Amino acid sequence: MATELTRPAPGGAESPYAWARLGVSLLLGAVGGVGFWSVVVVLPAVQAEFGVDRGTASIPYTAAMIGFAAGGVLMGRLSDRFGIVAPVALGAVAICIGYVGSAFAASLWQFALLHGVFIGLLGSSAVFGPLIADISHWFNRRRGIAVGICASGNYLAGTIWPSVIQALVTDHGWRFAHIVVGITCVVLMLPLAFFLRRRPPPQRLAAGAGTARVPRPVGLSPNRLQLLLAFAGIACCIAMSMPQVHIVAYCGDLGYGVARGAEMLSLMLGFGIVSRLASGWISDRIGGVRTLLLGSALQGLTLFFYLPFDGLTSLYVVSALFGLAQGGIVPSYAIIVREYMPAAEAGTRVGVVLMATIVGMAIGGWMSGVIFDLTGSYQAAFVNGLAWNLVNVSIGVWLLTRRPPRLAAA
Repeated sequence: MATELTRPAPGGAESPYAWARLGVSLLLGAVGGVGFWSVVVVLPAVQAEFGVDRGTASIPYTAAMIGFAAGGVLMGRLSDRFGIVAPVALGAVAICIGYVGSAFAASLWQFALLHGVFIGLLGSSAVFGPLIADISHWFNRRRGIAVGICASGNYLAGTIWPSVIQALVTDHGWRFAHIVVGITCVVLMLPLAFFLRRRPPPQRLAAGAGTARVPRPVGLSPNRLQLLLAFAGIACCIAMSMPQVHIVAYCGDLGYGVARGAEMLSLMLGFGIVSRLASGWISDRIGGVRTLLLGSALQGLTLFFYLPFDGLTSLYVVSALFGLAQGGIVPSYAIIVREYMPAAEAGTRVGVVLMATIVGMAIGGWMSGVIFDLTGSYQAAFVNGLAWNLVNVSIGVWLLTRRPPRLAAA
């Protein structure tokens, strides 16, 4: 017999419980999302300790992102079968193992492996794509803003954690900082996970099953459209990764210090939260494709501003503008999937598309480091990001010129 916690919520979509669930999901993203950003902060310290170049020092970030990418699909399937609690609880334990274990890493490759497997594949991946897919079943008219709020969890993590980690690194070293992070995550995440035991309203999962009933609004099958969205996600996030992954090191190279870079990263991601909330509100009114195109165009514009402006004050301003521009791009992909594809496939399809965006972050983080090693500056890396952003904008324009989508059954 179903318990009170596992029985469908009274009122279903947009009920008081749905909003409370959204709040818990946001908190889980803010805590467990540390895995997206910690490597960025400790990159200079890790590079110095292990005596490697900038490109090699970026490998742990790439390993973590590849882990996130694969883990998003793995954890999404686990959630579809057992409910969202299982992947989140597993993620909490894995994050703890990953951070505490990496504190004792004797080489960069051990450090990278722990980040890729425990922090990426089995850890922080559980509190991004799976949570976004889960919360999309609890909202209908306000799905865009709900997805935007839920997706803000990892940006809230990026706003809070970098400064905390940088302070711990400065006072006690990066190894001690990793131990603190690991223990904090498991202590906070496990109790929050069990609030999510109630399953989504059954009527939102039963409707619209099967791809045969889905229209082909852009002349592509759902699988081919998903492939196109995945490529767009890779392109946009290669561009996005340049400031997000390397802003701390960039500030160090300019002589401003890594602490200033950590502050800029927090500022960037703080304004990214504003962007995600605003983009969610906008997507409820103009749709996911238009919201994606708007964010991508603004991302390209603000990314260009990094080329002529490298003063300390200018970098703070440009980082804030970059956060405002790009924050809503990734959640737009989840909205597009829900607009063009059936709800019964949301977990898998959202997971695959978000996996592609994380792959883009992984490739972009490594690529920018290699370009820096080859050229001795980040100017060419910013230009590389602009070129990839243009690819994403082109795909958005193409989708916008096709006939508007009929909403798949919710």
